[in-house]
Amino acid sequence: MIFEQITTGGCQSYLVGCADTCAAVVIDPEKSQIDRYLALAMRHGLRIRYLLDTHTHADHFSASRQLARQLDAPLVMHRASPAPFVDMRLDDGEMLAVGRLRLQALHTPGHTMDSMCLIAEDRIFSGDTLLIGATGRSDLPSGDPEALYDSLFNHILHLDPALKVYPAHEYKGRSHSTIGQEITDNPRLQKRDRAEFVEMMRSLNLTMPTHITEALRTNMSGGKTVADLLSEAAERVPFMSLGELKSRVDAGDDELIILDIREREAYLTAHIPGARLLPRGQLELRVNQELPDPTRHILTCCELGLISTLAASTLRTMGYQRAVALDGGMKAWRAASYPVEHGPAQ
Repeated sequence: MIFEQITTGGCQSYLVGCADTCAAVVIDPEKSQIDRYLALAMRHGLRIRYLLDTHTHADHFSASRQLARQLDAPLVMHRASPAPFVDMRLDDGEMLAVGRLRLQALHTPGHTMDSMCLIAEDRIFSGDTLLIGATGRSDLPSGDPEALYDSLFNHILHLDPALKVYPAHEYKGRSHSTIGQEITDNPRLQKRDRAEFVEMMRSLNLTMPTHITEALRTNMSGGKTVADLLSEAAERVPFMSLGELKSRVDAGDDELIILDIREREAYLTAHIPGARLLPRGQLELRVNQELPDPTRHILTCCELGLISTLAASTLRTMGYQRAVALDGGMKAWRAASYPVEHGPAQ
């Protein structure tokens, strides 16, 4: 077995390959590590044949769908996964053949309804069902502490104690454990009575993951993250520096239309001299009236330079091919002590 463990903060993902056939699977890939998975596969001479998520992640953005499209490889999850774009759905006890390697699926609901673990030779990829010194939480959407008890005490903990445990999360720098070590040392597994375990899980009172809504939305639907939208927009849009814009403002350049896309209150408080107000939410509906000449040079600005990037991209999509965005936004403009106007445009 060719094996690589990739750590991203507390998230753990794995490249597992067959040395004989050069076939590989990436388990729980994280979006920021796409290039790393590809580089590791190339270094080992592997072809990634499958992308697999052990469950629907709520705290980070899965790279499975993007890699599946990029590599023309199937995306694999448990049959209970709500994601409509899954290519191969595994049932409890079924195996995924990766060259001569066999990864056996074990349905382990509790953290989520679609959670599964994978047993491969001497190790188990335990997802968020069993962690090192802990278990996955059961208070997220589709979580169930009763089901988690059954998955742990009636299934996983009956496996070979020597099996190495490789979870989807680990926050203390440990690479792995064993089932035997977890049975002995894991404080949550000392609550062997069902009622006590369930009560403990319901009383954890953990904070919600930072990106839970966006992560669940994108991981379940295949939709785009805000970062995706911004990245795609930035690839299509040129930018103008603060210094270049100031020199044009100082020179009284009337060829450049400065379009402030913030809300009216922010615009009235302070805006770049000569800027017009056209809030982002009204852009598509008012663009023909406000910008009748699609050949004009247009600069969009907002507070931080993010929404203006999206707006400039939208304008280019609509035919305004000279639309650009201000690099840095009004916050950077004020920080540079560049001139501003107050109130409505003169």
